[in-house]
Amino acid sequence: MKVCQKVRAKGTTTYNEVADELVAELCPPGAAASPDQQYEQKNIRRRVYDALNVLMAMQIISKERKRIQWLGLAAPPAEDSPDLEQEKADCRQRISEKTQQLKDLVLRQIAFKNLVERNKALEETEGPPEAGSSVQLPFLVVNTKKKTVIDCSISSDKREYLFNFNDTFEIHDDIEVLKRMGMTLGLDSGTCGEEDLGKAAAMLPPSLAAFIEQVALEAAGALDGPEPSPDRLDRPLDQLETTWESP
Repeated sequence: MKVCQKVRAKGTTTYNEVADELVAELCPPGAAASPDQQYEQKNIRRRVYDALNVLMAMQIISKERKRIQWLGLAAPPAEDSPDLEQEKADCRQRISEKTQQLKDLVLRQIAFKNLVERNKALEETEGPPEAGSSVQLPFLVVNTKKKTVIDCSISSDKREYLFNFNDTFEIHDDIEVLKRMGMTLGLDSGTCGEEDLGKAAAMLPPSLAAFIEQVALEAAGALDGPEPSPDRLDRPLDQLETTWESP
């Protein structure tokens, strides 16, 4: 760096000029006759020679006989910049997607563990559920108005279902229902208190403690979002009545 700075400041110079100045700067005066000092001066001159060869190989300087000319530091090609910016944006997008996936898995884990605890507590006080009164995971809830006409078609192998509605409707998966039931301890809605946060952290590996705090803070900061659409149904999903009819 010192050799580069010297040549850059001078513009045009020679090896001896650069070496002499660096020897004068780096070696204390009055000790030129000592063997150690002579060795140090020769070492500095060798380093200057090596540094000049490196700068010349990088086309930062040019050399013609004893004359050394400063050319300048090479700037990266302009066409590389958009590619690097795009690569950076792609990396940020992948990180964001992976973070969201981890958040979904964490909330699902907490919801399932809370559901298991709730069901165990209910069984201890009220006994096991009656046959046909429980819903198995995974499931989907279709929510619509009572007067909506629904046409349902089922494939022969019962692996595909086709629904047609003549009015608006909503479809919620099991994790959404568990969120509405409070099984995620308010981590998704920004209403998670200190006690619930500690309970949620205890359900996860210690390495995720900081992440769960981040999820809670982000959700709390998102409370000032847009109001829900008036077309959405206001009745909580955990209060919906389910009726099963034989085909």
